[in-house]
Formats: sequence, structure tokens, C-alpha cells
Amino acid sequence: MNNKLTHHLLWERLRASDKDAFFDLYRELYYPLVNFGIRVCADADISSEATDLVFTTIWEKHETLNRVDNVEAYLRTFLKRKLLRIMERKRKLNDALYNAGAEGDWMEMSYEEFIVKVQSDELVRFQLKNALDKLTFRQKQLIHLKFFDGLSYEQIAEQTKQTIKTAYNTIYDALKVLRKELKA
Repeated sequence: MNNKLTHHLLWERLRASDKDAFFDLYRELYYPLVNFGIRVCADADISSEATDLVFTTIWEKHETLNRVDNVEAYLRTFLKRKLLRIMERKRKLNDALYNAGAEGDWMEMSYEEFIVKVQSDELVRFQLKNALDKLTFRQKQLIHLKFFDGLSYEQIAEQTKQTIKTAYNTIYDALKVLRKELKA
């Protein structure tokens, strides 16, 4: 059997909660995905971390996964998105630790500036968490898919088995609630 068909069959068994299929798929695709990730980000540690996250996520969501024709291509796309999010998070952390100097050189923040930045970030996270608690389960789910997973409205509608207009309206309503809560 060719690899594409093997991966497809393992994917279908995985969707049916077959742990052995999950581990077989992991064994088949882990190193090819790590190697792909290294080509994307040029960092073996980040690539391994992201690949682990991809497999953890697919097992956690195995009951809601869609059918996939080319499993390796699907997982490469998923991995690429994970890598981009990890690298963006690392960039933001570096930005929080360092400020650009007047000549564009990087200079370290003072301890006091760093503490103020961390405390203000914690306040924003606390306010955002409280605002998110005001949303319904479906609104939280769609906000996560749109802004954290980076899916389009079409992809969200397909994944959640609803119309594009319903997905758009649900996200729009959720954003209205968030704006209202974050202004207060």
C-alpha cells in the first residue's frame, strides 16, 4: 500500500478513537514533520515542540476531526501554523524583554520598566479572560478558530457544520460583547 493511502486509513481509524492508529500515524509522520518544520523555522527544538503540539491536538480533537484526503499535507499545514504561532510568541517575548534604542540598537529594559510591562500585560490578560467568560461556548469556540487557529469563515463553517453567515454573525456578536466588556 502506498503511504498516502496508509495515512488516510490510519486517519480514519484515529477519528474512530483507535489509539493504535494514532501511534502508528505518529511513528509514520513524526520525523518527516520535524524535518519539514526545521526547513520552515531552521530550529530543531522549535520544530520538535510544534510537532508534539500537532499530535497532541489531533488526539484531543480526534472525535471532531474532518475527513482528510492527504493526511501528510494536512499535518504539514497544521504544523506550519503552529510554528508561526510559536515564533510569533517568541518574538513578542523578545519585544517585551528588549526596547529598541535611539540608533536602532537593542538595549535591555530596566528592571522597573520590565515589571511595569509584565503587570500591565497581566491586567490585560485578566480583563480579556473576564470578557471571554461572558461569551457562550459556541462564541468562544468560533473566536478561537478565527483568531487563534487563523481559519477563514468558510473553514469555520465547514468545521462547525454551520453556514458561513451564521459563523460570521456569531463571531460578530462575540466581538461586540468583548468590545463592550473591555471598554468597561
